[in-house]
Amino acid sequence: MDGLELDDATLGSYLAESITGFVGPVISKKFSGGQSNPTYLLTADSGDYVLRRKPPGQLLKSAHAVEREYRVMQALASSGVPVPQTFHLCNDESIIGSVFFVMAYIEGQIYWDPSLPELNKVERRDTYQEMCRVLATLHQVDIDTVGLSDYGKPGDYFARQINRWTQQYIASQTESIAAMDAVIDWLPANLPADDGRVALVHGDYRLDNMIFNASESRITALLDWELSTLGHPLADLAYQCMQLRMDPGKHLSGLNGVDRAVLGIPSEQEYVAQYCAQCGLERIDHWPFYLVFSFFRMAAILQGVKKRAIDGNASSDVALEYGALVKPLSAKALGVIRDEA
Repeated sequence: MDGLELDDATLGSYLAESITGFVGPVISKKFSGGQSNPTYLLTADSGDYVLRRKPPGQLLKSAHAVEREYRVMQALASSGVPVPQTFHLCNDESIIGSVFFVMAYIEGQIYWDPSLPELNKVERRDTYQEMCRVLATLHQVDIDTVGLSDYGKPGDYFARQINRWTQQYIASQTESIAAMDAVIDWLPANLPADDGRVALVHGDYRLDNMIFNASESRITALLDWELSTLGHPLADLAYQCMQLRMDPGKHLSGLNGVDRAVLGIPSEQEYVAQYCAQCGLERIDHWPFYLVFSFFRMAAILQGVKKRAIDGNASSDVALEYGALVKPLSAKALGVIRDEA
């Protein structure tokens, strides 16, 4: 076994004792996507489930927090944010070799290309409107009501995140990247004053982390909550717009150079305006900072992916390809800085 395969017999016996209504035997199959926490389809006599686990091997501090994913999805079950039903969290590493949780399998459509070639012009417009609606809904969740008031430290979100991801980047650094060094210097020097806004943020809010209803432009599940925390809502908004600024391609494909109007996809300005309208905001100051931060943070994350690939414990066989995006991401961040100079 390569460390990512599961002992289906042991797992099936454990889940039959731990989840009400679960009936084995179970057959597991690892999903090919995902760069962080390995995820599996479980087929059992009682139905289909999804298992998400920490990867094996030495891990960076605070990374791969599947326990947090489980907690936040449980908390949001009664909110307007669409999440899968959660069934069980296992902290006993002896079962499959690491901590894991089991949630419902959601049927639906996942889109990987932000230009949405599968859809027509109206459907594309509706899909982006739905993404914006769910993002605004998430940021308006009352964290006290859903029991997440202690899910992160309130205030100074960007200062703490810059510090965290700088440390993570340095810990997983495999080569010197001048653009990344410049961005790391620029961010703390251009940090906006904290405006006191605190919301539940997803941390990886992008198209391919959503399951859509197969027959309408409605999100049925928002997935991959590993990076969620209490933070500043504009981090999520800028993160999504950051990805859409990427060039079209195989990984993290964006809309740079694409005629959005022809496709029915809103411009960045229109998307941001829609978000502001739904959240009651008049405007967003310091927008370039939030974009630069998003490019930096993603570059730091993918540097960790690259390091795990080199160390031999990556979740995906294309981890090195994702790791190769660290340089272009840091270059994009530096481009935003220079545009504002």
